[in-house]
Amino acid sequence: MTDSDTALLPLSGFQKLVIALATVSMGAGMTINFVVVAPLAREAGLSEIEIAGILTFSSVLYTIFTPIWGRIADRIGRKRVMVFALCAMALTNMAFLFALDAALAGVITGLGAFSLLAFVRTWFGLLAPGLQPAAMAAMTDATTPANRAAGLGMLGAAMSFGSILGPAGAAVLARISALAPLWGTIVFNLAAAAIIAFALPRTRPRPADHPRPAALSMRDARVLPHLTFLFVYFVAVAMIQQTLGWFIADRYEFADTAARTAKQAVVLHTGLVMASTSLAILTVQFGFVSPFKPDPRRVLPVGLGLLAIGYISADLFQPFWAVCLSFLVVGIGAALAVPSANALGSLSVSRHEQASAAALLASAPPAGFVVGPLLGSALYMASPRLPFFASAAVFSLLSVYSLLVTARRPLAN
Repeated sequence: MTDSDTALLPLSGFQKLVIALATVSMGAGMTINFVVVAPLAREAGLSEIEIAGILTFSSVLYTIFTPIWGRIADRIGRKRVMVFALCAMALTNMAFLFALDAALAGVITGLGAFSLLAFVRTWFGLLAPGLQPAAMAAMTDATTPANRAAGLGMLGAAMSFGSILGPAGAAVLARISALAPLWGTIVFNLAAAAIIAFALPRTRPRPADHPRPAALSMRDARVLPHLTFLFVYFVAVAMIQQTLGWFIADRYEFADTAARTAKQAVVLHTGLVMASTSLAILTVQFGFVSPFKPDPRRVLPVGLGLLAIGYISADLFQPFWAVCLSFLVVGIGAALAVPSANALGSLSVSRHEQASAAALLASAPPAGFVVGPLLGSALYMASPRLPFFASAAVFSLLSVYSLLVTARRPLAN
């Protein structure tokens, strides 16, 4: 048996699932911002560009500090950083919730509300980014080259499931209060931190004779086209996620009723639309992609084309059920496109480099969410229809590119 046949710091199957659970909680906690925070912050008197600025600045910090926390995890241990990141995410979200509640109640207004929300959100970007790099490093150390892609893929699937759980949970918890979904993710983060603390083994140093494989450069010619592709993809997605709550609120003009407030109605309906996408992603992922393993080069352009159709349809058709149906189409497209793009990026390098490629490609979503929310907000302020048309145009161009270029690239062994 060679060194490559043995995991450096092995974990049991249950312990790997615990790490995946933590990633689910992170995905839910991040997705919920677009369901709850974006529409409610506008209700508190902030403009679209101010709200996007708060979330974008936090995303910039999150992107910058992710590799820094990865290096900290290498020094002090992955378990400690994962627990700290989950607790930091919960506590900073709690502080943000209290600040948002005060703004909604009129306790703070104008520049004071913006400054407080921005200040609180800054700490999220500084303290919470450690979970993803620590989880990926722990999974890398717990797997061999033969099963590493599967292990890292499980974390990617967990993040996707978290993004499904967030909107679905918001649609349920919004019936209690408009801010209840945020409380739900706070409890989830703290519970995941407690489980990690008890389930994972004590921090152990890496064996001195097993250095971590060198990371791939962002300028690596094999990965750069796929990284750029995913970055553009997530810019387009972020434009819609940032503005969807405003679109729902402005189109349907909900009013307070005896059963629920207008704020609850906006959160509920935004959650239902995003849950439609999530349901489609879950169904296609486990009903088609996982069992049949289609060629990613063939399904990628199809998925991107469906995304363009779904976004155009959401703008063109007025009834709420038609918007939900349109976002079902978006979900089908995303379920085909995202795994295919990630797979093609990983398969563009040799087998022993696939873990590094997966880690590099994981930087595309947060980078896209740095640019997308600001761009989407600026377009929305010009016209509520523009983010949908712009995203549809981007996905149409990506579909043509994937059909003419990506589909013809050979895959590495």
